[in-house]
This record gives sequence, C-alpha cells and structure tokens, in this order.
Amino acid sequence: MEPLSLRYPDPAVEVLHPDFLKLRLFNASVERLATGLRWAEGPVWFGDGRYLLVSDIPNNRILRWDDCSGALSVFREPSNNANGHARDAQGRLVTCEHLTRRVTRTEHDGRLTVLADRFEGPTGERLNSPNDITLCRRDGAVWFTDPSFGIGGHWEGEPAEAERPHGVYRIDTATGRLDCPIDDLDGPNGLAFSPDESVLYVIESRAAPHRLIWAYDHAADGTLSNKRLHVNADGPGALDGMACDVAGNLWCGFGSNGAPGADPESLDGVRVYNPAGQPIGHIHLPERCANVCFGGAKGNRLFMAASHSVYALYVNTTGAVR
Repeated sequence: MEPLSLRYPDPAVEVLHPDFLKLRLFNASVERLATGLRWAEGPVWFGDGRYLLVSDIPNNRILRWDDCSGALSVFREPSNNANGHARDAQGRLVTCEHLTRRVTRTEHDGRLTVLADRFEGPTGERLNSPNDITLCRRDGAVWFTDPSFGIGGHWEGEPAEAERPHGVYRIDTATGRLDCPIDDLDGPNGLAFSPDESVLYVIESRAAPHRLIWAYDHAADGTLSNKRLHVNADGPGALDGMACDVAGNLWCGFGSNGAPGADPESLDGVRVYNPAGQPIGHIHLPERCANVCFGGAKGNRLFMAASHSVYALYVNTTGAVR
C-alpha cells in the first residue's frame, strides 16, 4: 500500500462543509492499493475472504486484491467485459456483463446462472449492456442500470444496435420476473439505496448540460414513485458510480466529463453529498474515479476504482451495504 501523502490530515481529503468533518479521520490517508488496469470499475468487497473484486473492463478480466497479502491477481478472465458487481444474501457474486449483454450470478461451485438478458421472455428484446447493480436486502430483488455504453464500440464490448431504450431494471429473484420501472433517463449509471431502502438514487450520466442524481421513493412492493432531482453536478463533474453510508451520505465517483476548460486535477476523485444533496467533501485522486464501495474488516474503508488504479481510505462511517 502506497500512501499518496505523508501529511496528516491528508490534503487530498478536502472539507467542503462542516458536515464532512465528522466523516473524515484526521490521521487516515488515501492509499494506492494496485495499479496497471486500463479502466477500473465495479468494486465489491468480500468480507468472508478479506478481498476486493474489481473489473478491468477493456482487459476483459476481473481482478482480486487480497487484504492480507496486498497481492493483485486475476479472479476471472475472460469476464465478458464485466462491469458492476454486487453480492446477494447468500454471498454470491452478481455481475453486469457488457459483452454478453446480461446479468449473471456466480454460484458457490463457480457455475454462472443467467438472471437477465432479454426483456419479456426468451424471445424478447436484448438488453443493451448492463452497467451497475445493487440489491434490495428486504426482498432480494436485483436492480441494475442498462445504458448502451458496452455496445458503442470494441473498447468495453462489441458494437451492436440497441434494441431497448436506456433503462433501470428490477429482477424479482423469487419469480425471475424482469421489470423496467425507469426508461426516461439518458445514460443511467450508478445506483444505490438509502440505508432504510425507502429511496433509490440513480445517476443520469448523459444528462445535459450537467450530470444528475435522481431520487425515487421505493415502496415495499418494489414500485417507484415521486421522481425528484437530488443532485445537480452543476458543472463538468462526471458523476459515475456511488455508494451510500449508514447515515445516508452518497459517496460518488467523480472526475472531469472532458468538457473544454474542465480542470481534471480539481475534479478527479470522490465527491460526497449529505442526505439533503449538498456537497460536503471531496477526496482528490490523481485519476478519475468510476465507482466506489465500502468494505474492510469494520466496513469503514472506502475502496475507489479509479481509471488505472485502486485506492482506499479509512473513514469515520460505514457503508449501508457491506
């Protein structure tokens, strides 16, 4: 592990609002755990094995970082250009695959079970390229976003025509039913539930002129209502993936969207928003951050998948999902 700064407090951990002071650990610094990836995405923590999985999408592999040894190894190759990951209540890996345009579950014996690849049955329209994923703990439903990023070229999948509008889907794992409760967002990307799962947050990564986070009330039967704007990036900040902590703060992968005049050095990293949607903190990284998750032995370590590298920071909170 390589600390990016020897100073405490770490100057990379910027306080934008006093609310962030209670989340920042004075004597914890940003550490680089691994590097050498082409586009790091989809981190997920396996506490029972003390390891982190992260996708390296263009290299068509899933990597494993071991907390005990610090070693980086290949977990799965090829990975079908896997992107986002989550774990279900039985501890199984659930994965979004760009190349095969599907969502799979890795069984305990290593077999892959296809959870979704087409809408409305085996002869229905193919999904675009499932991107990010989360699970609802109270009913086990799998939620995922399905933009067309993976079918736009050879970098993260294979070129293909979209058969479905961009959407956010829900898989009822008890029945296998696939629903599309959201189909009006341009480039739906990261998604996360509030700690009590009463609100679903979704990032619209192709919103113009700025990226947005939408909030939806999430009912006990899995239906959504009361769509409202929660966060406006209000500039060239590229909101991507996110994780929610136990207090309802959103920790969002952030960086430059490439707009003329944008300053990557000031934007790259993780932007933290309080439950009211106000930016309160920023973790500066030397690379754009795509996605994050909480993990570690006590759930208080933020793992950040950022372009070519994986970073970590101990914080004074824990993840709503561990």
